[in-house]
Amino acid sequence: MSQRHDLLVELGTEELPPKALKGLSESFTNSFVNSLEQARLNYTSVESYATPRRLAVLVKGVEARQADEVVEKRGPAIQAAFAPDGSPTRAAEGWARGLGIDVADAERLVTDKGEWLLYNATVPGKGIEELVQGFIDTAVKQLPIPKAMRWGSGSHQFIRPLHTLTVLLDSKVLPAELFGVQSDNKVNGHRFHHPEQLTLTQAADYADVLTSGHVVASFAQRREAIREAVVALAKTENAVPVWDEDLIDEVASLVEFPVALAAGFDESFLAVPKEALIYTMKDDQRYFPLVDQQGELLPRFIFITNIESRDPQQVISGNEKVVRPRLADAQFFFETDKKTKLSERLNKLDSVLFQKELGSIGDKARRMEATARFIADELKADKDAAARAGLLAKADLVSSMVMEFPEVQGVMGMHYARHDGESETVAQAIEAHYRPRYAGDELPNSLEGCAVALADKLDTLAGIFGIGQTPSGDRDPFGLRRAAIGMLRILVEKELPLDLVTLVRSAVANYGSVIKNPDEVTDNVVDFLLGRFRAWYQDQAISVDVIQAVLARRPTVALDFDRRVKAVAEFRTNPQAEALAAANKRVSNILAKSDEQLGPVQPDLLVESAEKALYDVLNGLKDKVSAAAVNGDYAGALSALATLRAPVDEFFDSVMVNADDDAVRRNRLSLLDALRNEFLKVADISLLQS
Repeated sequence: MSQRHDLLVELGTEELPPKALKGLSESFTNSFVNSLEQARLNYTSVESYATPRRLAVLVKGVEARQADEVVEKRGPAIQAAFAPDGSPTRAAEGWARGLGIDVADAERLVTDKGEWLLYNATVPGKGIEELVQGFIDTAVKQLPIPKAMRWGSGSHQFIRPLHTLTVLLDSKVLPAELFGVQSDNKVNGHRFHHPEQLTLTQAADYADVLTSGHVVASFAQRREAIREAVVALAKTENAVPVWDEDLIDEVASLVEFPVALAAGFDESFLAVPKEALIYTMKDDQRYFPLVDQQGELLPRFIFITNIESRDPQQVISGNEKVVRPRLADAQFFFETDKKTKLSERLNKLDSVLFQKELGSIGDKARRMEATARFIADELKADKDAAARAGLLAKADLVSSMVMEFPEVQGVMGMHYARHDGESETVAQAIEAHYRPRYAGDELPNSLEGCAVALADKLDTLAGIFGIGQTPSGDRDPFGLRRAAIGMLRILVEKELPLDLVTLVRSAVANYGSVIKNPDEVTDNVVDFLLGRFRAWYQDQAISVDVIQAVLARRPTVALDFDRRVKAVAEFRTNPQAEALAAANKRVSNILAKSDEQLGPVQPDLLVESAEKALYDVLNGLKDKVSAAAVNGDYAGALSALATLRAPVDEFFDSVMVNADDDAVRRNRLSLLDALRNEFLKVADISLLQS
């Protein structure tokens, strides 16, 4: 067994971009793993390290040398390798010379296609000392660098200037070079707490040595330490931190030795909507806001510092001074915005472009007003409130607060609507119209909010499809896929029995003459929406063939589509499902080959007992299946149809469909057509795979 070792590689840099650090670290580690596997070097485990000033990987239990490899080297064909007198030709001698052997040392490879000279060459394995430079070069080349920079007088380009390169195999420094920096066993400690370099005597001691230098090397451990420190400190404040996983990642990417401290701000700022204050603290300052047990914002926050100060109050005071002007800005914007009503901002929306062929945001607002009214009417909701919310939904985009902090759009519209005296229904619908913003986000709470959210997404879909700018590949600049999934979630999860064709047609009509081919655009948008069901259900581990079975029927009520999919997925677990799917496939193939006009089954033309039995059972089920399908109980419909297994099997075992008598043949085809139509009330189960 080959001796195992520990290999450490660290790139010591200037401060890396915090939002990129996690991805850089994952890429660096994955590249090393791939290089090791491609080089056929076994290892026990891989540990990834990343701080603002370093990327590192520690490979434990790695083999120091590749195993020798036997490689077949095929030479010329025998007839080309030897002259008639048996002497080797120039071709054979040249091949042998290139391998460092005599022609006489070669073996012969005999196959059914001929005979060739063959030499099994042993390629000696390379040591990790020879390979590690290639590993480093590959890993660096594959890093997802947002923007490279050049430093000093050299021509090197990297994400940040490189200061150290540490490459250790156990205690031995392996020779390597990167951007003119030679490998060593030195690493940088904390910039302030341990500015002197640290010396590594063993690769495996990397994390412990850095800990002694006030650096928590592991990104995951540093992240968890931040979470625990914030939770513990929040408890002493009798508060709950406002969590944001991306914020924790970013803070962990900004510090090497996290220390949590609590600070406060003037209570007068609490008059500003909490969402704006929270955004200011989180996104501008990377602070963790605190709320009470009821979710109300407190004038306190927690921040993470990169130093353990002897006088933490100085650090706290400094952060309180820094955040105050930011909160004051938010307060100023809020007070200024309140002087102008949302309805008075509508004219400004006419100067904000939505899309050059589709007009302004003002045009979009008026279309949303009409579409939201139509949808609310369909839902028997307050259509006037929905229309008003649709018209005002985008008005906060031209407010000072939203122009400064775009992430609070919609939320500020809700607060301004309340201040203006709009109804609570209108205010909440304005806030809800962006929902769901992302996977797993909450949906609008009210029917009016659903109407406005649907109107917004429908307007974008109809307009962008109307000018032919549909998503292609990874390109989706208007977020149409997200809008489509959001629509489907609202319709299904809120159980809204709305037809997609009706909805899209309404949105398309509101564009008037801007959309030249309304029927075609309507069909294309509906197809796009139905197509998004596939991705949605696959995320729920529902197989593709189940989705295709329902898509074949093209039900355009999203809620109905969902119920069919769930029913077919459940039906697949039925012991009768596989045989009935196969039978439906057989029926489909038989009917596809027939071009005869089929009518109702004629009972007096049924001859065989098996076809009579199938007809009787089918006839007895029709009303039950139809009633279940009409009520959306597709599981009940398929459960009833599952009882057809035995008579269907008996029919195909005993009955010749293509009878000599034309009338009997047509009648049997009609019976199969009737059988298939019962299943098609739910889905085309002939598409289910066994």
